[in-house]
Amino acid sequence: MKRTLICMYALAAMTLTAVAQPRFSSNIETCNLGQIEWKRPVTVQYVITNTGDKPLILNNVEPSCACSVAQWTETPIAPGEKGTVTVEFDAEALGHFDKSVTIYNNAQPNLAYLYFTGEVIKEVKDFTKPYPYLIGQIRIDKNELDFPDTHRGEKPVIRIGVVNLSGRSYEPVLMHLPSYLDMKVEPNVLQEGEKGLITLTLNTEKLNDLGLTQASVYLSRFTGDKVSDENEIPLSAILLPDFSELSDAGKANAPVVRLSETDIDLSVIPANKNRIQHDIQLTNAGRSPLHISKLQVFNPAVGVNLKKSVLRPGETTRLRVTVDKKSIVRKKRHLRILMITNDPVQPKVEINIKAE
Repeated sequence: MKRTLICMYALAAMTLTAVAQPRFSSNIETCNLGQIEWKRPVTVQYVITNTGDKPLILNNVEPSCACSVAQWTETPIAPGEKGTVTVEFDAEALGHFDKSVTIYNNAQPNLAYLYFTGEVIKEVKDFTKPYPYLIGQIRIDKNELDFPDTHRGEKPVIRIGVVNLSGRSYEPVLMHLPSYLDMKVEPNVLQEGEKGLITLTLNTEKLNDLGLTQASVYLSRFTGDKVSDENEIPLSAILLPDFSELSDAGKANAPVVRLSETDIDLSVIPANKNRIQHDIQLTNAGRSPLHISKLQVFNPAVGVNLKKSVLRPGETTRLRVTVDKKSIVRKKRHLRILMITNDPVQPKVEINIKAE
């Protein structure tokens, strides 16, 4: 009987070990870029989600050809959290292409393959697919600018493709550019049918604080243009704490943030109840004090109240979320809360709220 119990215990331990592991999941497996112009670099971005219950680490990313350069989330991706793999492709030859991206990670299997395909041509005549967003008579390839998960000292870059469909010469300009962004435009003037590139570089040294910084820039449609909802381009950047110099011993004794939930569904609340409260339990499952250094909301309808911002190992506190349905600003894309912590594995925690 004793031997049977030992065997059962061993089997259970093996099962738990097999279950407790990171899992790699991408929002898309193959990205079809359609027609792209020769010698005009394009960018492919894959959103990676850790659907397991251990941190996912992307060790390396290797595109299948030398004409591609990859960047990826190098910090561990906590369970339920997302990272990105971004590949810039600068075609060297005309014609159809099928490219692959090999991602080395600590999940099983430890190799993941993603793909992008399309056709390289000398001149793009149908601009609707490569430049899907129309502002006045100017088409662009992005209508949002997002710098995710950056660290102090880094200078990530975003490029916006622009094409002039007006009947006059056009100077691409982004108005109300924040001080932490540097802009370069090539060429400075576009004639009718010509394409250009706006390059934005984020200077993280000029970001004021950790967490999410949001702003808007405005694409000029003609000389002397003014800002409006029609030419607005939302901009966001998330600055995270830097743990690059943390020793292995420091990581082993670091705080660990645990939340009872990160997705709140308040849509089932009766329609006649406008003000809703919901409590989330926040626990420090690590070995040193957990500091909540930032707690941000992005819609005036959402309020938060955290009983304690510093938790000893093993301690739990309450995060109360309040939503006033009548105050929801419809222009905001979704309701969420951003939390910045000193947990080196999960410095950023997002809480998503569904209220209708």
